[in-house]
Amino acid sequence: MSSHSKSSLKAGLAALKNEDYRTAKIILEDVAARDSDIKKSLQAQVGLVIAYSRSDEIEMAIAVCESLVKSNNPQVQEWAENSLKQLRKKYPNRNTEIYSTGFVAFESPDSEIEAAEAEEELMSLSKSPPQPSPPPPPPPSFLTSTAKNDSNISTNTSTLKEAPPQRKQKRNGGQIVPASQVNNQHNQNKFPNIHFRFAGRAKVWQPLPKPKFPQSIRLPLLGIGTGIALFWVVRAFLQFVMDLINDILVWLPLLEPIQFLYNDPTRLLVGLFLIVLAVSPWLLDFLLCRFYGQKKLERETLNIYSRESVRVLQRYCQPRGWKLPELGILPIATPLIFTIGHLPRTARIVVSQGLLEQLADDEIAAIFASQLSQIGRIDCAVMSLYLSLTIPIYKLYQFISRQSDNIQNPIMGTFLGVVGNGIYLIWCLLTGTTLWLSRSRTYLNDKIGAEVTGNPNALTRALLKIAIATSSNIAKKKQTPWQLESLNILIPIAYQQSLWLGSIAQNTTFESLLMWDYLNPYRQWFLVNNSHPLMGIRLQKLSKLARYWHIQPELYLESQQPLKVKREPFLLQIAPYLGILAGAASGLLFWLTWQALFALHLINLRWIYDDWGFVTGFMLIGFSIGILIRMNSLFANIETKNVQNSESLPELLTNPASLPIDSTPVEFSGLKIGRRGSSN
Repeated sequence: MSSHSKSSLKAGLAALKNEDYRTAKIILEDVAARDSDIKKSLQAQVGLVIAYSRSDEIEMAIAVCESLVKSNNPQVQEWAENSLKQLRKKYPNRNTEIYSTGFVAFESPDSEIEAAEAEEELMSLSKSPPQPSPPPPPPPSFLTSTAKNDSNISTNTSTLKEAPPQRKQKRNGGQIVPASQVNNQHNQNKFPNIHFRFAGRAKVWQPLPKPKFPQSIRLPLLGIGTGIALFWVVRAFLQFVMDLINDILVWLPLLEPIQFLYNDPTRLLVGLFLIVLAVSPWLLDFLLCRFYGQKKLERETLNIYSRESVRVLQRYCQPRGWKLPELGILPIATPLIFTIGHLPRTARIVVSQGLLEQLADDEIAAIFASQLSQIGRIDCAVMSLYLSLTIPIYKLYQFISRQSDNIQNPIMGTFLGVVGNGIYLIWCLLTGTTLWLSRSRTYLNDKIGAEVTGNPNALTRALLKIAIATSSNIAKKKQTPWQLESLNILIPIAYQQSLWLGSIAQNTTFESLLMWDYLNPYRQWFLVNNSHPLMGIRLQKLSKLARYWHIQPELYLESQQPLKVKREPFLLQIAPYLGILAGAASGLLFWLTWQALFALHLINLRWIYDDWGFVTGFMLIGFSIGILIRMNSLFANIETKNVQNSESLPELLTNPASLPIDSTPVEFSGLKIGRRGSSN
């Protein structure tokens, strides 16, 4: 067992001793679920007995006792049997049929003797030698879905690889297991090294309060502003191309400029934008079918993977008088889902095969509910317009880059490579106009998705599983799929977020990974070029919704005061931008100095006060100095004594006070992956 695992177990027991039960649960659950040492895993579970009992989570306590009773360790088995009898006697009304496995603990103000005995038992386990036993018990999975066994629906399964089980099945002892629980157990096999709590859903929940007036119009106004920004970026680029063509024609001999290109393109462009916006649903259908292999997804087919999703579609659309949105499916292994269309009757929800196969019934339903919330909104229409414009540009970049790699002539290949990367830059500029809107609309999508289903925990699991599966698929392909990047702005999680979250998730807890997102006081400064909000903040909001409806959250992301972090590292981080301000201030001071000298008739430098171009020079000088200062910190001297190995990476990534400027040298061994050839 690694030293990191040992320290985690020790930290969990210390938190338990200090009565910090929330921290103890997080740490010990991770040790129990991941540790290959059976003895250590049992120690962690016995520790969780105490933590869960004193946190009034009796159902989980009873469930895990049932799991520990099957242990081959006589001490653990005897203790678990006694604990189970006492808990059932003390809490006869607590029902545990909806839990498959769990962790156990004592909890009772008048039962300090049992708690003390448990603590002594926990300590004795570390002294006793490990005994032969089967593989460690399964990680805690608190399955609380209560999906009913609906009537069978005839389905066309010709396009499906494997349908998840939907009917109720029996487990040992003749106990009936709900279909949703079987689905979750089947789905858990796809993430064998990741621990999910499978926290439950609300049985009855109150609608969330409506946003007040300024907040209710914020997103529509932002959508309109994004559409205008997208228009002016396209216009500026078109005007630049027109002027460049005429300048080249004037420069070349025997050629005359084209007079049409001197006209203002605004009116023509407005007309084209309106036409593209009007036909965007059908245009995107064509583009997705032509380049992405989209096919129609029948409701009967969706019903095989997620019956609840079909019910959610009907329950959301029928009261509003909408017809059900058209469904499309992409033959892509990476989990994707997005919504297009400008009106309810033109809405389309497109999902990938990978999402249907990776997620469970209730998780697919929660993701679909978050997409339904976009139907008929202004921001969805703007995003459809954006996608209609950018997919052809991205495909052109991809085509030219591929041709550049295939041409034998190195000069022509290099030229095409430069052109291809120039087109990619245009795609990035257009994408940049939608970043603010993309971040803002994501929060509303999550909120409505949880409200429609009453299941914020399923949405939390869905987002985490999407990140893990996306990271795994990128690792298999050894490069980012072009479909993923070209659709990145519309999908639930940015692929950049998925890369780090999904690849490190099996080495630590989600709570530890996400602390930086909601505790670091400078986190918002790093979102300027992000297409999606920070995952920690999103999942923290979903955890708040779970508590609002009085259910246990999937993740314990409690609201806390931001950390107090020294200001100096942050100032060093933004040194280039501070350099711009310092340069502008220096230019102004320079101007005032020469004005004073001129007023005193000492020096007459007319160019100082007739041309303000020197201020730009000062700002560029300040920016350059700031880059040099920051670069020295980012690329510090690496010495053998201060280099850490890759095992310390989880610790480094879970430090909520760190900033990118806090460079820590880490030694990795492996294959560096990325795009190949001119597309890199």
